[in-house]
This record gives sequence, C-alpha cells and structure tokens, in this order.
Amino acid sequence: MNKYIGAVLLFALFSCQNTEHHAAAAADSTGVPAKSGSAVSLKEPAVQAIYTDYIVLKNALVDTKYEEAKAAAKVLSAKLAVFQGCENTALIADKIKDAKNIEEQRKEFTFLSSDVIAMFKHADLLSGTIYVQHCPMANHGDGGDWLSSDKKIQNPYYGSEMMDCGAVIEEIKGK
Repeated sequence: MNKYIGAVLLFALFSCQNTEHHAAAAADSTGVPAKSGSAVSLKEPAVQAIYTDYIVLKNALVDTKYEEAKAAAKVLSAKLAVFQGCENTALIADKIKDAKNIEEQRKEFTFLSSDVIAMFKHADLLSGTIYVQHCPMANHGDGGDWLSSDKKIQNPYYGSEMMDCGAVIEEIKGK
C-alpha cells in the first residue's frame, strides 16, 4: 500500500464519523430521486440528506453519467461542508465535481467512500440496512468500496462494463 492510500485510510478513520455529536445543520435532501436509499432511515435529518445525496452520486457513476455525477458531487459537497467533522470530505466531493472525466470521478469516489463509510458505521440508523460493497478490481487492482441500500451489486467503478463485479463485505443495520 503506498503512502498516499495509507494516509487517506488513516484520515477516514478520524473524519466524518462521530455523527452522534453533530448538530443537524445541513438542509433536507436535494429532491433528486435516488434509485435506492428509500429503505434506509437515519435519525438525524442532516445525516439522512448526506446519505441520500451520496446514493445519487453513486448511481450517477453506476450509470456512467459524468455531468450528473458532477452535479451530485456539488450538492453533496455543500452538505458535507456544513456538517461538523466532514469539511475535508467535502473537499473530496469537490474533486469529483471538478474532475475532467468519469475515470477521475471514480478514482476520487474511492476516497469519498472511505470517509462516508466510516461516518455511517457510527450513524444512528433507525431502519433498513446499508450495505458496504467492494470491487477488488477497482483502482487498478487496489480495490474500492461503496455504500448501497440494495444488496444487489451495481458497480460505480465500472458501470455497465462490469456492473455486478463486487460483493457485500459488511452490513450496517438499524438498531
């Protein structure tokens, strides 16, 4: 593992994860319908909005829709920026928004996902299941994780090229 990935993983352990102490400072969801995520209910409205917007971004990458991913990353960045502890994660969303192509977006999505996975492992999930999924082939064989409300694999790193490449590696369940 190179130093950059190690640093990002270490950062993910300490950022954007202590949701029980955050104020609900972010606005409600964007109103953009997500393909999934409706079965997941989180206690804090701000955390729910971040999750919903993350799913919108993930689905844009699954569908290989560069412009939709840019727009979704912009909305997600704004929500993360006002959520205490997630300011640096918002900068990663900005990189997705500013990326020159879908491949760059997908690369940055790996780092974004590391942060939000840590966040949702500590979130107060009222109902539903959040699936942590992994594609071993993403990022030139280094692998990549993402969140989904559906157990069925829909790979954001490859889209239609390898839609079902991956597996569920963890389930985050409501209490």
